[in-house]
Amino acid sequence: MSKISILFCFIILAFGIFANGSENGLGIYEIKKGDFSVKVTNYGARIVSVVLPDKNGKLADVVLGYDTIKEYMNDTCYFGAIVGRVANRIGGAKFTLNGTLYKLDANEGNNTLHGGKKGFSEVAWKVTKHVKYGRSPYITLSYHSVDGEEGFPGDVLASVTYALIEPYKLSVTMKAKALDKATPVSLAQHSYWNLGGHNSGNTLSDELQLFASHITLVDDKLIPTGKIVPVKSTPYDFLEPHVIKGPIKRLPKGSKGYDINYVVDGPKGQKMKPVAIVYNKKSGRIMKLSANAPGVQLYTGNYINDVKGKGGYVYQSHAALCLETQGFPDSVNHPNFPSEIVNPGKTYEHCMLFTFSTKK
Repeated sequence: MSKISILFCFIILAFGIFANGSENGLGIYEIKKGDFSVKVTNYGARIVSVVLPDKNGKLADVVLGYDTIKEYMNDTCYFGAIVGRVANRIGGAKFTLNGTLYKLDANEGNNTLHGGKKGFSEVAWKVTKHVKYGRSPYITLSYHSVDGEEGFPGDVLASVTYALIEPYKLSVTMKAKALDKATPVSLAQHSYWNLGGHNSGNTLSDELQLFASHITLVDDKLIPTGKIVPVKSTPYDFLEPHVIKGPIKRLPKGSKGYDINYVVDGPKGQKMKPVAIVYNKKSGRIMKLSANAPGVQLYTGNYINDVKGKGGYVYQSHAALCLETQGFPDSVNHPNFPSEIVNPGKTYEHCMLFTFSTKK
């Protein structure tokens, strides 16, 4: 074989490895129960679509996303992704653990966001189990994060299971085991929800209720100050249901919308607690979220700008909202926040339950 042919084969092989992202390649996988279906890609363990009926039985996809895996590989919005090793922001891209200073990949100014430039959302996960149909359809994906990846200590074996456990209930279970060193772990599911349908415009007319009496204050870079303050009688107060476009008008000048961690009410520990209820009047769809995490990031898609999504539809600001249950942002640098440290041999577990329904 000539040198040119060998070089050509090498280029093709290299491109194949890059395009596939793993030995098993990248793909899109479906779980389906009647007229309720969810599609997932193993690139970033992302939710690609969630299809369910409205009050009139009309089906629609209620999460933002793209048509192809290649588009997800160029995504900057974290559409549908599992983000980590530590979700949200770490101030100064560093922390100290057991006397050792760890410097992380700074990918948002001087800070770390969602694990760094190549966090869990930007890697190929392995599909370990997949049951498409049946009584309890589910898919489990796993990822081995190595010691030093994006600056984090220790090897971690992470997994996520998406399951349709009943008609119109989606369960998400994220786990991570520290294999050899203590390390921070806080995973989040970063889907962008629009209950009117992914291509139905902005969500500011949706009604939102949050079971959270406090927020973690942040500075101008969205890094927590360490202070936890009540939301009562502020623009952050969703203790009673409110249409989002009402309180959003009262946010501080210059704010484009919500991007803040709420402290979820209820007992501390790993018990499931109600987090949020979202209602889209036009479609009649309701989404109830419960989880066992101490916090939830409300993000109203403030910086979506001319993003070409599924079917060529162009997403704009406020085209969806995110409800990312999580540990508190920058917890590693605030001893008064719930700890995110997982010790060797111990397993982190983060559970979410989305319950969908409709009303006329």
